[in-house]
Amino acid sequence: MIRSTVADVDLDAIAHNFRAIRDFLQSEARSSKPEGPGIVAVVKANAYGHGSGPVALALERAGATMLACADIEEAIVLRRAGVRCEILVFGALGVSDVTGIFEYTLTPTISTPSAGKALQEAAARRGTRLKYHLKIDTGMNRLGLRHDNLPRTLPDLLASPNLELDGVYTHFATADDPDHPLMEEQRVRFERVRAYLDTLGVRPRLVHAANSAALLRDARVWYDLVRPGLLLYGVVPPPLGSTIPLRPALSLRSRLVAVKHIRTGETVSYGARFTAQRPTRVAVVPAGYADGIDLRMAGRGVALVRGRRAHIVGAVCMDMILLDITDIEAYPGDAVVLLGTQGDERLDVREMAAAIGTIPWEILCRLGSRIERIYSVG
Repeated sequence: MIRSTVADVDLDAIAHNFRAIRDFLQSEARSSKPEGPGIVAVVKANAYGHGSGPVALALERAGATMLACADIEEAIVLRRAGVRCEILVFGALGVSDVTGIFEYTLTPTISTPSAGKALQEAAARRGTRLKYHLKIDTGMNRLGLRHDNLPRTLPDLLASPNLELDGVYTHFATADDPDHPLMEEQRVRFERVRAYLDTLGVRPRLVHAANSAALLRDARVWYDLVRPGLLLYGVVPPPLGSTIPLRPALSLRSRLVAVKHIRTGETVSYGARFTAQRPTRVAVVPAGYADGIDLRMAGRGVALVRGRRAHIVGAVCMDMILLDITDIEAYPGDAVVLLGTQGDERLDVREMAAAIGTIPWEILCRLGSRIERIYSVG
C-alpha cells in the first residue's frame, strides 16, 4: 500500500541535468582547460531528499566519476546500494568512526589535525596508504585548516607516511549573494594557499571550490572539479539565474480525502487561525508537518487542484493540511499537486521557499521518510 502523498522522482531528469551542467562547463571552459572541469555530484542529505541510492546510481550511469556526501554513514548507504565510483566524504571525521573509510573504500576529507592523526594511525595499522582531500577554511569558519595558520597545522599532516594528499578544496560562504564581497576574498585566500603549497613542492592532483552558485558565478573557481548539488536536481540557487536547460526532478502530489462546508464566521484547524469570511469549502489533504510540510505554509502556501491554485488555510497539522476550494469545483479523490505541474499551472520549490522565507535546500531535504519516492526512468 502507498499513502496518498507521494514524491515522484524523475531519474532521467537528474541524468539530463548532469549532462546539461557538463555541456555548459565545456562550452564556457577556459582555453587552458578546453574540456572543462570534472564534476563531483553531491548526493548528501539523501540526495537532497530525492533518495540517495537510486539518484547516485543514475548519476553514475550518466557519467559521474565522483560523488560526495556528508559523512561515512551516508557513504556506506551508497556503497550498499551498489555505487562503485569514488565517494568523497565532506564532513568531519570522529576518532572512533574512521573504520568505514577503509572498509568501504571511501575518500576522506581532512579538515582538522586530529582527523589527520586518526587516519594516519588507522592506515598504519592496516599497512596501507590512504588518499585524502584537504579542506582549507578561507572564511566559512566552520571546518577546514585555517588559511592563515598552515605553517603550524600542515607540516605534521604532510609528513604522515601513510597519507597521500590527492585533493585540496575550500567552500564559499556567500556564493549565492552576488553583492557580498566575501566570495572574492575567499577566492584570493585560496589562491594564496595554492601558491604556498607550491613553495612546499606540494601539488595536489585535484583542486576544487565551486558549489552550484559559485559554478554559475565565476569560472575562475572551477579549477579541476566543480561540486553541483541543487543544480543536479533542476533548481537554480536563488536569487541567481541560469541558461542551463535544467529539468526539475521531483514533484509532490496527493489527493483530496474530504471536503467540509464552513459557515461564515467559523474557524478551522488548531489555534482557530483562519476565520471564514463567507461560506467556504475546505478540502483535507493527507500531508502535514510529519511529511515535511513546513508550518509556515499556513496562510502563505498554495497547492494545485484541477489546475488552479488553492490557498492553504488554518494551521498545518501533523498529518493534514486544509485548502480553500470555494471557487474550485473539486471533490474527494481529486488530485492535488504540492510541487510540480498540473494543467497550465506550476509550483516550484523556489516559489514555495520564497513564500515562507526559507531556501529551496530546506524544502527538499525536509521531505519526510514516510513519503514514498516513486522513481521513473524513460
